[in-house]
Amino acid sequence: MSRWRILRNADTNGVILARVRLCESFLCHLRGLQFVPRLPNDQGLLFVTRSESRTNTTIHMFFMLFSIGVVWLDGEARVVDKQLARPWRPMYAPRAPARYYLEANVDVLDRVEIGDRLRFDEEVG
Repeated sequence: MSRWRILRNADTNGVILARVRLCESFLCHLRGLQFVPRLPNDQGLLFVTRSESRTNTTIHMFFMLFSIGVVWLDGEARVVDKQLARPWRPMYAPRAPARYYLEANVDVLDRVEIGDRLRFDEEVG
């Protein structure tokens, strides 16, 4: 099974990101985007946790080389929070429990609103 998906708004079918890589393993969660020099505008990392939680979806920005947009989704893939995250900040946590969180370029924050329902079931090569 492909680890890459297309991220869409489930209601409008509009593409939010052409390529998001599912990040499910401990090692992927540990590394994230640390030390990555840049990220293409149409790509991101979609972190998957086992259950909805504020604690398990809290991120840090140590060893990050650029600011990112972070979008948190609940178990039904509804956006529960979004924030601009700046390098070298100790912690960003969602306002509500989340099961997924997306890290992408800052402009992703303009493409989603709190309450939007997203879809990432379509595989890409």
